[in-house]
Amino acid sequence: MLTEGIYTDITINTSDGSLGAHRAVLAARSPVFQNMFAHDLQEKEYSTINISDMSVESCQAFLSYLYGTVDPTDFLVHRLALLRAADKYDISDLKDACHESLLEDIDAKNVLDRLQNAALYQMLELKESCLKYLIKFGKIFDVRDQFNVFLQCADRDLITEVFNEVLLLGKDSNLRAVVCFPCIFCAKYRQAVQTVWCFYDTGGVSLNVL
Repeated sequence: MLTEGIYTDITINTSDGSLGAHRAVLAARSPVFQNMFAHDLQEKEYSTINISDMSVESCQAFLSYLYGTVDPTDFLVHRLALLRAADKYDISDLKDACHESLLEDIDAKNVLDRLQNAALYQMLELKESCLKYLIKFGKIFDVRDQFNVFLQCADRDLITEVFNEVLLLGKDSNLRAVVCFPCIFCAKYRQAVQTVWCFYDTGGVSLNVL
């Protein structure tokens, strides 16, 4: 029905194209869409929805999920965009599906990005898994270049939580975190933040955070 465009009655405008859909399906899957069509908003009046923060390909995957026809490969490719859409349009099952998928392949290339998304979208299990990968598995040294960027753009509370995890690890084990790195000025918070690289050895904990 979606692919063939049979009896579509709503147009979705994305950042780089348009797609047709059915109001009944969108309203049944999302309370946000339901409210759009139930009240005299422009979406109801002009039969259009503007989703400018999604590409047409990501939106196609989004609609395919709502219609129950999403391809697993498309889901993996667009899962971060799908996560944003799930949060924006209050689609809890899609958010849960994205959460579970993002837990499966955490690595050095994506861990900091996923950590920030986990904090942003309040996905506790994903956040804990990312922190475990970085701190308990000692991978924070492997992402030192990306970590500099992370310190400059991440939420202050999240940065504090990372530092606290380093301290907690030292208290709960016989590991020592040796920290000796240049200070980075975080303009967003008008303060200096000590970069953390962890080398593990036996002994106590040594950590200085400005």
